[in-house]
Amino acid sequence: MSFLKIAAAVTAAVSLVACGAAGGTTEEQVVAGGKTVNLGPDQQRVTADKVDAIAAKVPEEIRRSGVLVIGGSVSTAPPLRFFATDDKTPIGVETDLAVLIAGVLGLQPRLESTSWENLFISLDSGAYPLGLSNITVTEERKEKYDFATYRLDTLAFEAKKGGTWRVAGPEDVAGKVIAVQSGTNQEKILVDWSRANQAKGLPATDVKYFQNPADYYLALESGRIEAFLGPNPTSAYHVTTSGKTEVIGTFSGGGSIVGKIAATTKKGSGLVEPVAEAVDHLIATGRYAEVLDRWGLGDEAVEKSEINPPGLPRTG
Repeated sequence: MSFLKIAAAVTAAVSLVACGAAGGTTEEQVVAGGKTVNLGPDQQRVTADKVDAIAAKVPEEIRRSGVLVIGGSVSTAPPLRFFATDDKTPIGVETDLAVLIAGVLGLQPRLESTSWENLFISLDSGAYPLGLSNITVTEERKEKYDFATYRLDTLAFEAKKGGTWRVAGPEDVAGKVIAVQSGTNQEKILVDWSRANQAKGLPATDVKYFQNPADYYLALESGRIEAFLGPNPTSAYHVTTSGKTEVIGTFSGGGSIVGKIAATTKKGSGLVEPVAEAVDHLIATGRYAEVLDRWGLGDEAVEKSEINPPGLPRTG
């Protein structure tokens, strides 16, 4: 699959418009793949029924509770995971998939929001048995976590609109000021590229760190950074909604391998197997495709959930 095609498809599929609602109020809606999604707290999500054979494999403690606590980062952005118009209800493709998985497992989903760093701390402690938050499989993370893949990982460089700079490989970021979110696979890739450039005698990349989308977009518009490297879906969404930026390069988040986004559990918890089976069931029934198409991300679909596949290689 061409990742340039993914960028074009997502960019074309996702836009933001204002629509009149009852009572004369204005309700924002996402237009994705020809469909509209209300950004209010009442999402009317796609749902899935319990599958007894899969639900029986959920660890007993979680089954007894009847609740699946699913953590996600507040640092992601539309259409992945963000807050509804009430500023407190998490919505987006990640939350929709979380609700579907919980349904197959016969559990009530409880969606929790925290910082990127605390998401992993909560997975470590068991406070969040499951994390769905655009988490890429990496070899380093596989030491502590189990993964069940559910979406391809595509990254994008986003810059001010109208320039001639394009990113096709490491040498194109030499000497540039580029922002990333700390602790992410895109940070590792960018740092690796910078080190490779320095080894060739090229200038290092000046890596800047921002945790909130509003902050790095403000830095981009003000000229304090030249580009932002992040998930392609969020960049494609922002390009169409702001009209001020453009995607100047895309590639797999796995670097030399195909990067994959995965549901994440504490290693050895016993939850990853039924989660992977739940994803496969959702793929087979078409519910999975409904959710991805709802948010304009059909081109990032996987054919099957993989448990702990090869991940992003370790950095030096």
